[in-house]
Order: sequence, then structure tokens, then C-alpha cells
Amino acid sequence: MQASSSPEVNSRQLRAVLAVAEYRSFIAAAAFLKTSQPALTRTIKQIEGALGASLFSRSTRQVSITEAGKEFAALAERLLNDLKIGVENVRELAEQRRGQIIVASIMSLAHVALPRIIAEYNRHFPGIEIHLREGVHGNVQDDVRGGLADFGLGYVADMPEPFITESLGAEAFYVVLPSRHRLTRAKEIELKALKDATLVSLPTDSRTRRIIDGAAATAGFTFRNAVTVNQFATLYSFVRNGVGLTVVPEGARPPAHDPELVSRQLIRPRVSREIGIVRLRGRELTPAAAGLLALVKERLRRPRRL
Repeated sequence: MQASSSPEVNSRQLRAVLAVAEYRSFIAAAAFLKTSQPALTRTIKQIEGALGASLFSRSTRQVSITEAGKEFAALAERLLNDLKIGVENVRELAEQRRGQIIVASIMSLAHVALPRIIAEYNRHFPGIEIHLREGVHGNVQDDVRGGLADFGLGYVADMPEPFITESLGAEAFYVVLPSRHRLTRAKEIELKALKDATLVSLPTDSRTRRIIDGAAATAGFTFRNAVTVNQFATLYSFVRNGVGLTVVPEGARPPAHDPELVSRQLIRPRVSREIGIVRLRGRELTPAAAGLLALVKERLRRPRRL
């Protein structure tokens, strides 16, 4: 490895040059820097030796700055300012006062749970910009694997390398139906009760759709899907308009105060999924991302009754 030809100069030496250039006196500059005149003189000689140029001309009466000294003093001021700005930027990042976080999440969590959590985080750290990328589980994997997302929220069962996961618990599935539907009289709805129902569903590449279809296949029937959409809000619009029922994870249920929709837990069997944190092995989180992740764990890791 070839040695660098750049001179080794530290911030203390840069400040010494600026002080002498401003005061044009080693005595005054030494007093400003709270050091001795001989120590300051040695510092300036060290810099001049490293640079191979005289920065100051000394006489018995005064100190004058050379052309080389003027150029180096301007450089020293820029370097110290850049260093000050850089240190402040690092402190802001470490203290979560500034930065950016990118989270990839399955739609069911992005629909209801994450807005509340992110709003809480934003109240404490308003300088952090948060990007939420919502999609199906495959999108979450791609975003985390490619390094686009700091971390993901999705299904944690059977995740391959290079992912590491942390479970936040199991989540049940619910049937969402119009408030006047005959099945609303039941507190829970058995899977077999949906055998002849018409469904509004998410795409076939959605893990939610595959879990629901798999449960029906195990029970010996196939759901009749009238419409396939990409968003939960669209699912509920179709249910309100009487096109069909839908089955969604617990976290994606419509608000309980919605006058047009009712949700009932799906039972016999109780269909559920394991959700949690998805991260890329070996990737360190920024302080901001780590702070948001800690809040996500605290707010989402709650025991669920299945």
C-alpha cells in the first residue's frame, strides 16, 4: 500500500494558524488559545515543516502572513467549518433529531397499526422523515433484501437466509360483512358457514389470500371470488355495496364504529398467521431506525386471543 503524500495536520494546528493569522502576534494568539508562546511557536513550525512552506514572516516588531499562509488559512477555516458541521450532523443523527427511515410492511399492518405508531414516534422526533412502503409479503422481502428498507414487518414463518426475524405474536382472521347480513347475529363465524358465500379478495400472490384459500381447501371446498382488489379500503367499499364478504387479518379490520360493516372472528378452524420483524442479517440500523423499531415492538407485541 502506497503511503499518502498528504501532510498530517490536526484541528488544533489549524486553529493555531488561524489565531496567528488573525492577531498577527504569537503572544496574543497564545493568550487566545490558552497556551504558551513557545508551544504555539513549535506548533506553527510543525505545520510549516509538514507543508514545506513558510506561513508567517517574523520580525522583532511584527508577524506578517505570507501568500502561502493566506491560502492555507482560508483552507483551515473551511476545514474547521466542515468539521463542525459534520460533527453536528453526526450528533443529530445519533440523537434522532434528523434522518430518514424506510419501513416495508404488509398492507394489513400498514392499514391501521403503523399510522398510530409512526404518529407517536413523529411527536417525539419530528425531524425524522419516514417512508412507509406497503405491499404484499413478497414486496417486503424484496425491499429488505435489497437494502431499500431499514426493516420490514411481515410474516416470519419459514423465512430463508439472509433474513433474521423476530416474532410479535400470532394474529387471527376475521370475516367482514355488511351490518345487515344474516351472519352478523353470530359472535363468531365458522369456516363452513362461508362455503356458499361470495368473497371479495386480495390478489393470489398475497399471503393473506393464500392462507384463507388454504383453509378452505383443507375444509373441502373452494371460495367463490367475485372481485379481486389490491387494497383493504377497496375491499370494504365492495363489501358495503353488497358484492360479497371478505376475510382479513385482525389488524386490518375496519373501525368498530363503522355503521355499515361488522367483523366476526373466523373459527373452526381458527385461522391465524405469525407476524413480526424482518431484517437483513448483518445490517446495522441507524439510531433513528432502531428507535422506531423499538417502539414498533413495544406497541405490536401484545398477547392475542386466538
